[in-house]
Amino acid sequence: MRTATRPLAAASLSLATVLALGACSSDGPVAEASTDAGTVTWTWDRNTAAEDQEPEYEETTVEVPVDPERIVVFDMASLDTIGALGGEVAGAPLDSVPDYLQRYLADDAFDAGTLFEADLVEIESQQPDLIVIGGRSSTLYEDLSEIAPTVDLSLRGSYTETLERNATFLGEVLGAEDAAAAAVADLEAGIEEARAATADAGTGLGLMVAGGELSAMAPAGDGADARGARGGLIYDAFGVQPVVDDIQAATHGEPVSFEFLLETDPDHLWVVDRDAATGEEGAQAAAAVLDNDVVAQTTAAQQGQIHYLDPVAWYVVFGGIDTTRIMIDDVLQIAG
Repeated sequence: MRTATRPLAAASLSLATVLALGACSSDGPVAEASTDAGTVTWTWDRNTAAEDQEPEYEETTVEVPVDPERIVVFDMASLDTIGALGGEVAGAPLDSVPDYLQRYLADDAFDAGTLFEADLVEIESQQPDLIVIGGRSSTLYEDLSEIAPTVDLSLRGSYTETLERNATFLGEVLGAEDAAAAAVADLEAGIEEARAATADAGTGLGLMVAGGELSAMAPAGDGADARGARGGLIYDAFGVQPVVDDIQAATHGEPVSFEFLLETDPDHLWVVDRDAATGEEGAQAAAAVLDNDVVAQTTAAQQGQIHYLDPVAWYVVFGGIDTTRIMIDDVLQIAG
């Protein structure tokens, strides 16, 4: 496992305390794990409705073998955590694995398809012991579960709650319980440090830049799905004070103008370049989009407080151990 980049704080918040501070807790679908000799049981509420229908949840339980030899992963956050805990991934949608997670793939790792469509013939021929899905790949459950034990590690509840739960579960599966506990403690300390840095930093606005347009990110609130939770991470997990009490209402969920930035005038802008995250060819960089006379008049620009977040970590992977360390370091930009 990679050595932690940040020492544990002398006194860190428990995750329960962090959860109480966040605004992303949910009474919606939950997941939990229990351990018996040789297996770990994973139970979650699986959405069985079609994509265009209201969610319908069915409790699903899967017995997972301890120390599986061949793991196939469609969820990048889980690939991150498995690798950070000393595991290795035998198969994944190879074109979707970020550069910084490539080292967690086996030397002979096979291509399992895409995040939306599994190569079922290839996966079955490889005889995996465990398949991990999450987020956009959750819809693959029915087909993949016929090949091997398949678990869904999608974000449920708050970001920090999911991070702890999934790391603990994967630590039990890999026989790396101590490493998982140490990683969670390290991340607790990092999140506490980041929240302390944002507590007295004034107001902020999360901003997504794509195709030359701006979208204001808003706190996710209770019951948010993974997409909504992702957009609210800068507030919900890291404590940034929104410049507007109700960003959704203020923007009507539509792209915002440069003038909106000047009118609301946040002390800090937290920017995610979506085109960079998705590898959009020929796209204008977020920094170039924001380089104009209107933005230059904002407090954030004049005080040098426009912060560019790692786009892959915040938009694509969010949820793994190494990725959360990257996110913590991004937020700590304001600490100098």
